Amino acid sequence: MDEIENGTPPKKKSGMVMTIAAVAIVSVLGAGGGWFLGSMLAPEPLTSDEARVLEEAKATIRTREAAEAANEAAPPGGGHGEASKEDKDGLPKASTEANGVLQLDPITTNLSYPTENWIRLELALLFKGTPDVAMAQQIHEDIATYLRTVSLQQIQGPRGFQYLKDDIQERVDLRSEGRVTNVIFRTFVVQ
Repeated sequence: MDEIENGTPPKKKSGMVMTIAAVAIVSVLGAGGGWFLGSMLAPEPLTSDEARVLEEAKATIRTREAAEAANEAAPPGGGHGEASKEDKDGLPKASTEANGVLQLDPITTNLSYPTENWIRLELALLFKGTPDVAMAQQIHEDIATYLRTVSLQQIQGPRGFQYLKDDIQERVDLRSEGRVTNVIFRTFVVQ
């Protein structure tokens, strides 16, 4: 009654308490959600066996890298003038007569857009029966011509690479009239 007679408004204490309670509830929910997501996303700690296997794998990789570095420093063929069974990049050459595989010369060309980007592609063709070198040369030229029409955006990502493989396989199928069963990608580099 005094408030009505004096003309002063009543004091509101519950507004501040409700705001503090709401902030506290939201903070607790946020912390709980963060803990839940953190526990779901965090990797499981390694057991002693898993840690041992991981260290052995790392040691094996280091040993292989050291052996490869030593092999690169040594002259090819053991230094006795022998021809190496592997080409420059360490990939073994495939026998063409035995399994019908013919490795094409590397294709290096610029892309249509952006023109400052280059593509290098090394392919091998798997023939039905004996390989036809003249046909392989025509296929090589056809693929090089096709690659000059491709833009960088068309071959970006896994889907773009798959489209490129499909397009090249289709061109090879048309050019070889079914004599080439598969196109093997040995190297694919965009610079």
